Amino acid sequence: MVAATGRPVVGVDHDPDVIARVERRLKGQDLDATGEPASCALTTDITALAHVGVVVEAVTDDLAAKRDVLRRLRQVCPPDTAFVTTASSLPLFPLATASGCPDRIAGLRLLRPPATGRRAEVVRTSLTSDEAVEVAERLATAIGLESVVLGHHASDSAARLVHPYLNRAAAMVAEGFASPRDIDTAMRLGCGLPSGPLELIDELGVDEVHSCLQSHWNRTGDEAFRPVPLLTSMLRRGTLGRKTGQGFHGYDEQGLPSEQSPVEQGRVDSPSPGRRIRHVGVYGSGTMARGIAEVCATSGLRVTLVARSTDKAQSTAMAIEASLVKAVRRGRITPTGKEEAVAALAAVDDVSALADCDLVIEAVAEDLDIKRGVFAQLGAVRRPGAILATTTSSLSVAACTAPAGCPGETLGLHFFNPAPVMKLVELVRTPDTADDVMDAGRAFCAGLGKVSVTCPDRAGFIVNRLLFPYLTDAVRLLDDPAVDVGALDTAVERGFGYPMGPFTLLDAIGLDVSLAILERLHAEFPGAGCEPPAVLRELVGGGYLGRKAGRGLRRA
Repeated sequence: MVAATGRPVVGVDHDPDVIARVERRLKGQDLDATGEPASCALTTDITALAHVGVVVEAVTDDLAAKRDVLRRLRQVCPPDTAFVTTASSLPLFPLATASGCPDRIAGLRLLRPPATGRRAEVVRTSLTSDEAVEVAERLATAIGLESVVLGHHASDSAARLVHPYLNRAAAMVAEGFASPRDIDTAMRLGCGLPSGPLELIDELGVDEVHSCLQSHWNRTGDEAFRPVPLLTSMLRRGTLGRKTGQGFHGYDEQGLPSEQSPVEQGRVDSPSPGRRIRHVGVYGSGTMARGIAEVCATSGLRVTLVARSTDKAQSTAMAIEASLVKAVRRGRITPTGKEEAVAALAAVDDVSALADCDLVIEAVAEDLDIKRGVFAQLGAVRRPGAILATTTSSLSVAACTAPAGCPGETLGLHFFNPAPVMKLVELVRTPDTADDVMDAGRAFCAGLGKVSVTCPDRAGFIVNRLLFPYLTDAVRLLDDPAVDVGALDTAVERGFGYPMGPFTLLDAIGLDVSLAILERLHAEFPGAGCEPPAVLRELVGGGYLGRKAGRGLRRA
């Protein structure tokens, strides 16, 4: 980043392989803003820094390692050189005093590796000179970083929160639950994250993530921080992520995503299905049912929606038409497309109208008994070969669909709300789901313009199984009196680039909804960190349900 500004820069690392790797990358991007070759010298010799004006120390976040490097730098560099340390989880004051020149040391706190437009905090101690702070600020601005205020405790809490989430994602890969690509896609599209958890591990470096987890595990004994064996084996093999060209994904010489990783090779994405889906049935009249019916109708499919009464059917059809009118105003569909979608949709109150559907999607309340009752009806009216799907987000697909009596022709289609807008669908396979049914489900999602990710029939699927332990960890952090709800939300949003901090997200989901999902996940995975915290139960019991109630973990 410094070289790209045209400023001369010297890069030092003890590992010749690192030097060679950086040299190869620079060859592909060695022009500065003026189009001239950037002056960048790379070496393993620290004395090459004997004449520089500022040094950015960016070794691993280990107190002993950083102290050693800073002491050596003080001996090598001129007496007026400013030192900028990238320590993110370490206190700055002991680092500064150990260096022997605390007045010349400022911090540049980054929770993710630097890139243009990302945020960083310039940090000082009581001993840091104004000149050193000014140098750090000018440097950050020059290379395209945005200066923010996070605070050491909030930054540390954000890292302590995100790293167990990364660890769980790695465990999900290790157990063969889902592919790295599907996990990352699910979390990016399902939660609006800038990168998936495995992409983030690759970006941070497997070695850095492993070191951080190990440090927290040694200090706390909390099993959530214990590095999963897969990370340890990757560390030993030297597959450290983007910087080595291979991690959970593959990367080219510039560190950009390239070929599939070995885990993903041989994967077939969209086989041509033997089953064609032209007529879709939707059972339900709530928000999700209406959204699914709308997206199917606007994709050129014939849609029959069944509600529990004539009045409900009529009001549902009117609500879908009103939504289509808004879609026209927003430019998502054309007026002609809206008219065609309205003509393709029939809303009725008779389940027998679903008898000639190719696919019927159940979208009723998230209650096992209610869903089983619906599938008993669907099993009685479906034509031979028709596929039945449930939109459950946390219940067993097999348990919901069993009363239909056609286990090989059932699957889960977990759409995300609002269905017309959200791109992700979790495609859930039970032990009995036939291959051609999965193929048809994948092709159906693609035809709607959706991105499907595949996973087995386990509570929470991909997104909720990773998201809710993370949110639970956030609530548990409140046991620490130094943790501030607003500050932690801000650190996660600004430091990691997440669209919402954990507490804002919990309020948006609803604390009651979150509690119900956690209870189901805890029943399925009793040791996986999903046990609902007592404070969450107390808040729900007191009517603090989040944004919809005007009060939750944060004031509305």
